Amino acid sequence: MKYDPGSGIVHQEHENLVLSLAPKFTRLQTLILRQDKAQLEDNAVESIANFCHDMQVLDLSKSFKLSDRSMYALAHGCPNLTKLNISGCTAFSDSALEYLASFCQKLKVLNLCGCVRAASDRALQYLNLGWCELVSDVGVLSLAYGCPDLRTVDLCGCLQITDDSLIALANRCPHLRSLGIYYCQNITDRAMYSLAQSLVRNKPAAVWESRKPKNDEEGLRTLNISQCTALTPSAVQAVCDSFPTLIPALEGIPSL
Repeated sequence: MKYDPGSGIVHQEHENLVLSLAPKFTRLQTLILRQDKAQLEDNAVESIANFCHDMQVLDLSKSFKLSDRSMYALAHGCPNLTKLNISGCTAFSDSALEYLASFCQKLKVLNLCGCVRAASDRALQYLNLGWCELVSDVGVLSLAYGCPDLRTVDLCGCLQITDDSLIALANRCPHLRSLGIYYCQNITDRAMYSLAQSLVRNKPAAVWESRKPKNDEEGLRTLNISQCTALTPSAVQAVCDSFPTLIPALEGIPSL
């Protein structure tokens, strides 16, 4: 069962609507509650957690009134979550997100775009931290070590990150297929060469006759390095040579 209140519901009614519906739709699996004006509070999320134990996909984006109470409630009440969108929710602490991840072990997609926090979840495959300006190398390194199954990582606009972040992802996340670092102007050739070597480093040497992937199931497929102005053509070419099926976005790179 799926429910999306859409744009036809008056924003201030969202809270009461959720409190009313949750006890009646206990088998609800998908719920989209994104808002233009935040009205949802912790009581609504706690109601979802108390009654909708089969919930798999939940969108709470822009609900900036929510606190750690909501994360703790979801951790206990919705263990089957596979996709959670809390983009724009800035009040959650690291400990609350880590607590959620420890209980919701089926979680595959976590959208934290615009948040300033991150979490560790070994099953996590998709992570959007785009334009989280407070995200630093410390946070990305923690994710790289804590989430080895990451496949898609969006770090576009994370202005503080440096080569250390990309080197950690290249070394620790062997399944990485899509990486966005648009406008990350601290990224240099050092990171590109590390990405170029990542396929060899993450596979047993005996398996590989060359460093190039043998099909499009292996290695990077998309890479957004637009406006990464510290990169040189030779370093970018090294990545492209390592991953022949790679689709790069290169706008704003000098001499390209």
